[in-house]
Amino acid sequence: MRPYVVYTRVSTAEQGRSGLGLEAQQRDIDLFLTNYSEVPWEIVGEYRDVQSGGDDDRPQLRAALEQCRRSGAELLVAKLDRLSRKVSFIAQLMDDPKVRLRVATMPQADKFQLHIYAALAEQERDFISARTKAALRAAKARGKALGGLRDTTMRRNAAIQQKAASEAQRLLQVISPMRQAGKTLEAIADALDRMEVATSRGGRWTAKQVSRVLAREG
Repeated sequence: MRPYVVYTRVSTAEQGRSGLGLEAQQRDIDLFLTNYSEVPWEIVGEYRDVQSGGDDDRPQLRAALEQCRRSGAELLVAKLDRLSRKVSFIAQLMDDPKVRLRVATMPQADKFQLHIYAALAEQERDFISARTKAALRAAKARGKALGGLRDTTMRRNAAIQQKAASEAQRLLQVISPMRQAGKTLEAIADALDRMEVATSRGGRWTAKQVSRVLAREG
C-alpha cells in the first residue's frame, strides 16, 4: 500500500472560499493517482493552506510534513509551486531523509530533476518581476513625457483659439455693418482687400472667409 499525504495551497482567502485553483489541483492529483501511482494507494492525510507561496511558515504545511515524517507517507502536491516558490525551501525538504516528495504534474521526476525545475522556475519569476518593473518604469516615463507634451499642446491651442476669437470680434466691427447694409459676401471680401485688412493667414479675402467670421457673431 502506497500512502500519501496530500497538500494543496491557494494564495488568498477569496480563492480558499470560492474554490478557485483548488479544483485544478485536485484534478491533477486524481490524474496522478489514477495513471501513475503504484497500486494500491491510500491517502492518509489531507492539508490545505490559504497563504502565499512565498511564506514558508504555513501551519497546514507543517502538519503535513510532520505526518509524513511520522508515517513514512509521500507528500503529494499538484505542482511544485504549490509547495513553495523558493528553491532554497524545496532543496531543504529534499535533503530531509524523512520526507519523500511527489509532484502530480511531473510524475516521473526524481529529486535532482525537481531541484533543477525549482531553480529554473525561481529564475523565471525573478526575470518576469524585473521585466514587469522595467515596463512600468518605461510606461511611467512615457506618461510623463506625453503628459507634458499634451499640456503644452493644449495651452498652445487655447492661445490660438483666443487669438482667433479676438480677431473675429475686431473684424465683426467692420463686416457686420456692411452685411446689415445688404452687401454680398463677395462684395465684403473685395472691400476688405481694398481696405488692406489682413486675413489670419495674410492672404486675400474670400466669401467663405467672410462667412466664417460672421458665423462667430452672437
